[in-house]
Order: sequence, then structure tokens, then C-alpha cells
Amino acid sequence: MSNNRSTRTKYCTPLNRFFLLIVLIGAMSYGQQDAQYTQYMYNTVSVNPGYAGSRGHISVAALHRSQWVGLDGAPVTQTLNVHSPIGYRGVGLGLSIVNDKIGPTSETSFDVDFSYTIWTSTEGRLSFGLKASANLLDIRFSELNQYASDQTLQQDIDNRLTPNIGAGVYYHTNNFYAGLSVPRLLETTHFDESSLSTAKEQMNFYFITGYVWDLNPFLKFKPTLLTKLVQGAPLQVDLSANFMFNEKFILGAAYRWDAAVSGMAGFNISENLLIGIAYDRETTELGGTSFNDGSFEVILRYDFISTKNNLKSPRFF
Repeated sequence: MSNNRSTRTKYCTPLNRFFLLIVLIGAMSYGQQDAQYTQYMYNTVSVNPGYAGSRGHISVAALHRSQWVGLDGAPVTQTLNVHSPIGYRGVGLGLSIVNDKIGPTSETSFDVDFSYTIWTSTEGRLSFGLKASANLLDIRFSELNQYASDQTLQQDIDNRLTPNIGAGVYYHTNNFYAGLSVPRLLETTHFDESSLSTAKEQMNFYFITGYVWDLNPFLKFKPTLLTKLVQGAPLQVDLSANFMFNEKFILGAAYRWDAAVSGMAGFNISENLLIGIAYDRETTELGGTSFNDGSFEVILRYDFISTKNNLKSPRFF
């Protein structure tokens, strides 16, 4: 069965805790994936450190995602990030906090991003980024139905610390952007290799790109693409298309290959503040079940735009 978080260390609980126990142990033997976002086009810094500071001012974003609503123990994710260029020309810094819960597992990640940007033409800018992260992992095996013979699941895991590093490159002009990144380079192991419950971090390779067309003075069109490749899971491909009306209203749709279809809407409350929402519906067998009401996502982004930069309208990416 295909899903949004294939072969991930942390998995949702289905109808009962016994099934969760089976899925959790099985998933731990494969690679771990990063959190899934439908509105990735507004949350690029989470997957590519080269994006840090690229908006030209301080940018703060908060996102909440509830996946597979109605399914007990389904994934819930919150992110908070801030990034900005700093005084030294070409340097950008960012900080992200991601809280991810699935069933009896929860993980909190703290990321620090550094980028350095060079001009490649009158419009083009190429950024090189580095990411340093620390992950705290909790697994509450005590919440599961356990069996006396299951010696590997007798003790909870509290605040298991795992450091990591990542890297990325990001290129953009006024209307185009593309980036390639690996947010987690170290393939660290969370548990003893001899244990049945071994979870190993796998490298996730991301490619993101998009283009903005000015169809007329009041209408912009932006198609985007996100691909993610990780060992032990199918290639993930996200395609989306958004229209912006009068620099205010945003409507769009997305398709996650062999997984889900999505609807998106956004509103620029002001030149500083954006609110966006998304709804996903599974195209797999999971989407046709009565206990899955789809996935919901909301994002708020505030840009501290300086008037001296002469920005007349919010940037579309």
C-alpha cells in the first residue's frame, strides 16, 4: 500500500495497537524519511539550507499538518522557522524547529542553516547552504500492547539525541528557482544493531523547482515540482500549480504521484502576512476507508519587508 511516508521509522497506528506494533517494528528496519509537506513551496528552507536568507529580509513561518485525520495515532507535524540575510554581503542564517508525532513515537528536530550567495548574472543568484541539526527521539513502547516474549520492546526511549548535518544548493531569478539538497547526510543508527528495533537514518535527496508566469497584470501562474529519493522507498514526485489573483488570492491543486491529490488556497492579508491551507485526499486504498478523513495543513508566514528595498508586491516563492 503506497502512502505519504513510505518506509518511515515512525508510522501511524491503524485500527488497533497490535497492528501498530507490527508496522513499527517493520518500518524500523528500513530508512527514515523527513516530514511530508503539501505546501513545500512556502517551506523550502526545511529541505534546502541554501534557501536561507533568499527572500531578502527576515521571514518567519509556522506550519501545522494533521495527516490521515480520524486514524488513531496518525502523523501530526508542527514546524517553526525563521531565516534572514545578515549584515555581511551574501550570507544568510536560519533556525528551524520541527515536532513530529506518529503513534507512540515523537521526534523534535532543531536545525541551524547557513547560506552563502553569489551573483551569476544581473538577476541570477546561486546559494550554497549547510545545515546542522540535533534530533530528540522518544518512543513510548509502554503504550503498546506487549507480549512477554518481546524483550526488545520492554523499555521506553526518552530524548535519544542524534546530531546530523546537511547541504544544498539553490538558484533563483525573479521568476525561476531550482534547488538540490540532502538535509541529513549522516546515516546514523538510533538503536543497537543487534536489536530487532533498529532504525537507521537514510539520506533523502530533494530536487525542487518552479517558475512564475505573468499571464496578465492581475494574474500569475506558478507550477512547481518536488522530487524526493531515499533508499528503500519509491521515488516521490509532487506536482503543483498555483494561480495568484491581484497579488492577493492564491488557488491551486497538487498531485503526489501514486499517493494523493490536494487542493490549496492562500491569501496575502498584507504584503507581510500570508496564510495558506491545503487538503489532501489519498488515492491509495487508505483513502477509501471510513476512518480516514484526509490530511489538513495550514501555514502562516510573516515577512519583515523593509520599504527601502522597494518591494511593491509579495514574492511568489
